[in-house]
Amino acid sequence: MAAKPIASPIPVSMYPTLSVFTLAIGLFITAFFFIYEATSSRKNRSLGKELATATVASVFLGFGSLFLLLASGVYV
Repeated sequence: MAAKPIASPIPVSMYPTLSVFTLAIGLFITAFFFIYEATSSRKNRSLGKELATATVASVFLGFGSLFLLLASGVYV
């Protein structure tokens, strides 16, 4: 019984596109986070909103970095 090779569920040709879009979304959310932090006073800030925004930005930037590495040939 021969083992099946591991294949990516996402086509390799989509890596650059996914990289650009996920990094752009992550940078946009990060910019929103910084603007929110700079323009709101300490009394008006919400920890839940800060954590949610930072988490979503982190996920998008993480996947964007992963797809950028995969698109450039660094298989991690």
